Amino acid sequence: MTDTTDQWERFLDPEVVRPSLFLATMFITTFEILKDSIVDDVRSFYTSGFDEQGPVVGDDYQSRVLSKNKSPLYASLQWLRENDAIDDADMATFEKLKFTRNQLAHQLFAVVTGQVKSAHEAQFAELVTLLRKIGVWWVVNVEIPTNPDFDGQEIDEAGIVPGAVLSLQMLIEVASGNTELLERWRKEHAKGRTDA
Repeated sequence: MTDTTDQWERFLDPEVVRPSLFLATMFITTFEILKDSIVDDVRSFYTSGFDEQGPVVGDDYQSRVLSKNKSPLYASLQWLRENDAIDDADMATFEKLKFTRNQLAHQLFAVVTGQVKSAHEAQFAELVTLLRKIGVWWVVNVEIPTNPDFDGQEIDEAGIVPGAVLSLQMLIEVASGNTELLERWRKEHAKGRTDA
């Protein structure tokens, strides 16, 4: 078969397109979760309260974070690097993942139909690993030390599942067609209404 025939064969086969499209969109979604969590967690760290407009971010956020780069994302990454949450290898990994995310966002059709090669399937684990690493750092270095309930307790970092990773796991389960979480939620929701 010619390349064009192979591409049409791939494009018209739901068993090929469906998982390819699913993995590509999950990569993009997970990268967006990573970006949002990087910016939001650092900003939240400098939040001093709330008013009618929402969170009140202290002046320290401007001087200690945003002054590092015009981009809040790259300023936050630099802040995380300076606080040993990530290292230079993680910064390089982020750039590689960003390249792949951009390729998928701008050439999704070509990737899904096999016209353009993409490393998103192989890199998905790296993406989740980076998301988890940053999330665990926040739990271990910020949340646990500021919560007296954990005083004197030994913490198993391997057992920590950051909120962003938990949300991602749930999203993957639901998008894969698993209805178990929905049924559990409905049961708890119905129970809450009868208990009220």
